[in-house]
Amino acid sequence: MIDYDNDGWQDVVFVQSKDWPEHKVGRTTAALYHNNQDGTFKDVTHGSGLDVEMYGLGCAVGDYDNDGRDDIYITALDGSHLFHNLGEGKFTDATAKAGVSSAGFATGAAWFDFDNDGKLDLFVSHYVDWSVATDQNCSLDGKHKSYCTPEAYKGQSGSLFHNLGNGAFEDVTKKAGLADASSKSLGIALLDFDEDGWMDLFVANDTQPNKLYRNNHNGTFTESSFSAGVAFSDAGKPRAGMGADAGDYNGSGRQSLLIGNFTNESLALYSNDGSGLFTDMSATSGISAPSASSLTFSAFFFDYDLDGLLDIFAANGHVADDVSVTQPTVKYAEPSLLFRNRGAGHFEDVSMKVGPALRQAVVGRGAAYLDFDNDGDLDLLITASGGPARLLRNDNGNQNDMLRVKTVGVRSNRDGIGAKVSVRMTNGSRMSAMVKSGSSYLSQSELPLTFGLGKPLDGKVVTVDIIWPRGKRETITGVKPNQEITLKEGSGVVSSKPIILVSHEKH
Repeated sequence: MIDYDNDGWQDVVFVQSKDWPEHKVGRTTAALYHNNQDGTFKDVTHGSGLDVEMYGLGCAVGDYDNDGRDDIYITALDGSHLFHNLGEGKFTDATAKAGVSSAGFATGAAWFDFDNDGKLDLFVSHYVDWSVATDQNCSLDGKHKSYCTPEAYKGQSGSLFHNLGNGAFEDVTKKAGLADASSKSLGIALLDFDEDGWMDLFVANDTQPNKLYRNNHNGTFTESSFSAGVAFSDAGKPRAGMGADAGDYNGSGRQSLLIGNFTNESLALYSNDGSGLFTDMSATSGISAPSASSLTFSAFFFDYDLDGLLDIFAANGHVADDVSVTQPTVKYAEPSLLFRNRGAGHFEDVSMKVGPALRQAVVGRGAAYLDFDNDGDLDLLITASGGPARLLRNDNGNQNDMLRVKTVGVRSNRDGIGAKVSVRMTNGSRMSAMVKSGSSYLSQSELPLTFGLGKPLDGKVVTVDIIWPRGKRETITGVKPNQEITLKEGSGVVSSKPIILVSHEKH
């Protein structure tokens, strides 16, 4: 999701792969779709500069040069690409100039300002040391092609690139203490788990321990996953970590972690206890049993019904197209899951209660949320392996009040990535969220924050608190619901516009 033309409507970039040379059948590039503001999109890929062939995998959006236009980084197997937004629907490949190719099996990516200097840095996760030449066939019959599990390959270290401010980046992976060739990383979640004002980094690993990198405030990180309790399952085993997200699902003001895992491993929900420790609440929260039979790639928090509590979405799909041959109860295509937050740390599986669109079985991979029709509630976009993308419109989630917040940094990075925003109600309840890049599985949801404010009430006003990445604190009182406000660092609310709460209910 990227509002590449700054018209206030979310546009879409699809990351694509390409054919192998030995059986090439056509040219496939990334796809850029412009939001027509009427519920439809237009393919504007041709001539955009994004029409480049690559073995694409993931993406992350951020304004790395603070020029007011969001740029996009696309990870790929054959060298990743940084596309600089020139405006007027044009992008240029700035990879070579920036020095951020990150050669290898690049997967996830996230923009964040790890040293709080006001410029976005870039972290790129890597999977395994694989190539066509080193590919192994692990088929059971020796005939049907079957890819091996990650254990058959060595891991590959991720990369951290420091923004020098002149359009170029420096690879500081080793210097920062992030070089780790044992990792087999897919999902990335940004968070400040110890609430010290410095961005930390969570990385979900496949068949290897997850990693939680604590920011030491001096350009280095300390790996803290084991001591924090997020490295393994409760049984002490690494899982097949894929998509990941961080969010305050229980109203504690602290960011907890959500991770998608393999079949029979269930979703992982680690609650942030506030003491540097996390507790796996998957079973007691009610999400473990319903997700046990699913293989979850994308997983994230979002408030689909705008009641002020973060819900959970999971996009699922197996990795083996013939899995049902050996496991008849497991399918290649799987339906998605939606868990409604009922409060007090408990979730209800409502996947069967929100219409047939969500229950359609697909080989789900990437997924993200956005309000594509600007009606106040959050919609879903899901991609599939070997299948079409699916845009799911949220109907009547906007029957509750909401507030949409866009951040513009001045001393901090222009997007305000890393800004912590909280909304306080007159009844004492509080919701908090952080502007973030990355998360889910190799995907990017929209950057503006949407806060659910619960049932409509005449005269309702809220207070908005924000802590900018460079430490400045601001409070805005008397904010009315059902609008989008733009907060500019040091200036408070600089613009606002009402959200038209359109109902899609069929009578």
